Amino acid sequence: MFRYILKRILIFIPTLFIISFVIFMLGVYAPGDPVANMISSPGEESATDRMAGEKEYIKKWKELNMDLPVFYFTISSLADCDTLHKIYRKAHRETLSALTSEHGNWNQISNYYEELKKYEKKVLAFEADSASLKSWGRLRDYAANLYLKSKPKDVDNNIKRLEKYTDKINDSLNILTTSLAQLKASYDGVVSQSTSWKNYVPAINWYGLKNRYHIWITRFLQFDFGISYQDKMPIALKIKDNIFWTMLISIISIILTYIFAIPLGVFSAVKKGTVADNVTTTILFMLYSLPSFWIATLFLIFLCNPEYIQLFPTNGVGSEAIERATELHGPSFFRDLGIRIHHLILPLICWTYGSLAFLSRQMRGGMLGVLKQDYIRTARAKGLPENKVIWKHGFRNSLLPIITLFANIFPLMISGSVVIEVIFSIPGMGRMLVEGMTSQDFPVIFTIVMMVAILTMIGYLIADILYAFVDPRITYTNKK
Repeated sequence: MFRYILKRILIFIPTLFIISFVIFMLGVYAPGDPVANMISSPGEESATDRMAGEKEYIKKWKELNMDLPVFYFTISSLADCDTLHKIYRKAHRETLSALTSEHGNWNQISNYYEELKKYEKKVLAFEADSASLKSWGRLRDYAANLYLKSKPKDVDNNIKRLEKYTDKINDSLNILTTSLAQLKASYDGVVSQSTSWKNYVPAINWYGLKNRYHIWITRFLQFDFGISYQDKMPIALKIKDNIFWTMLISIISIILTYIFAIPLGVFSAVKKGTVADNVTTTILFMLYSLPSFWIATLFLIFLCNPEYIQLFPTNGVGSEAIERATELHGPSFFRDLGIRIHHLILPLICWTYGSLAFLSRQMRGGMLGVLKQDYIRTARAKGLPENKVIWKHGFRNSLLPIITLFANIFPLMISGSVVIEVIFSIPGMGRMLVEGMTSQDFPVIFTIVMMVAILTMIGYLIADILYAFVDPRITYTNKK
């Protein structure tokens, strides 16, 4: 058994690596620009404001380690640049990558990119008079648009427009004209010195441990999950504030489910074909068929509404009610406990009844299969009491499907019930996940997904261990 557990734990390492890598890459290639979402863009388009905005962007970009390579190595082509990740604008990286795929000469493409940045700075710093203000605005727009163009026809058309509006500018020192000529010459070099054949020659770039994935997984294992894109709070702190209620309700729900589902399943199997079995089966089938969100909505309408019967509060976990009661009457543990229970009764019912119905059906099926076995008939033939036959010989061997289901239920202690937490406004992990999805807060989403994946692996390990304890016929050692 010990050797088996050790092997399973060792298998966790590559499994965890694969899962974490997939989740991390989903975060890397998620849509949107996280840096732009976390900083406020400048209100004016002056050179000073633009430069201040760029400095703020670069600072946040480096804080998120986005200036580092994504992984330990990359498999690319001889044409690709191994330091493309150092360019902080995502749109710029995509354009440069497209230019590299088109022409394959990174040195000339890099020179063109630098000339474009110099030209844009001179356009922004240029003091246009009232007569040329409109043309200056067009130059600014077309210069910014050139960062997004990679096809030769689009780039040529854009440069021609720049030449057109540069001629309309009162540029006595020819600052913009000279810079635009250098920009055009650099792009002509990209086209004339094209080495597209390099795109077909493979190359491996090694970056070592200083990469985004290594830093992310190392910090994750140290419970440092990064910061939220939405409110810039540490994700670990947000999870700490939300995980308590999810775990509390999940654990209570799991306990209640197993306490009621197992006896119901055994009872239904023993009384197979009787009126009691038919009634139990019908009720449980109805419970399993009713969507939890629909039942939760009905509870809110009919049991939390003063127009019908207001027996329970509508939302929350009673924190506000406890604060009001404490201000009026002072602290009281049992009063606070009663308020919490009053708020959690309906969420617990909605959280529990579906899994209770399903688990009891599985228990019934497992028990029916066991009761048909020869050793059960032998035990009865020996004159053993029926309770002993059922609970000692039959029950233990019918638990395998229940243990397997436990492995799937275990991760719910972290992920929670999204629908129930949202409907009843419970500050748990499920609602936190929904808020992360609606606001595209990808670090929060992928942190929760990663935690659920780890708990799933732990759940299956616990299930495998419980198999051996429940059924002695199961062994994890090689028999000769």
